[in-house]
Amino acid sequence: SFEGRVEVYHDGKWGTICDDQWDDRDAEVVCRQLGLSGTPKALSWAHYGQGSGPILLDEVQCSGNELSLDQCKKSDWGQQNCDHIEDAGVSCDPFTGTEVQVCQSDACCPSLLPPLAEGTVRLAGGRSPGEGRVEVYYNGDWGTVCDDGWTDLGAQVVCRQLGFR
Repeated sequence: SFEGRVEVYHDGKWGTICDDQWDDRDAEVVCRQLGLSGTPKALSWAHYGQGSGPILLDEVQCSGNELSLDQCKKSDWGQQNCDHIEDAGVSCDPFTGTEVQVCQSDACCPSLLPPLAEGTVRLAGGRSPGEGRVEVYYNGDWGTVCDDGWTDLGAQVVCRQLGFR
């Protein structure tokens, strides 16, 4: 799943995070830590239901560039002034944040599409969004990748680029 109440594991137990100061930059770090892409969105007031047990973090203030919540400015573990009605949540929705249009070819509506960066990758021809032929955008066109020397390591890099674990 790509959304829900955020819980952290510390000192042998799971607990929730209070939503004081909770914002989309914090959600961005949570999504990154979970290996999820999409548009990070912070949700407050126990949007995904109230947790039980300890509230382990409060006053989380990430810049958005951290690799994990541990690197963010926050209260000391267990130091909080909250109730579970303030449990923080996130959505890392992979179906948002990308402009989508129904096109008959790659050339449709070029003025409405955001510019693609050189080296952008996509999967084509698969049975699901998580599989297919690897294609790379280069010099204004999409091209395929030769499988000479292709290994699981290359596949892992592409999966990470696409926001998969």
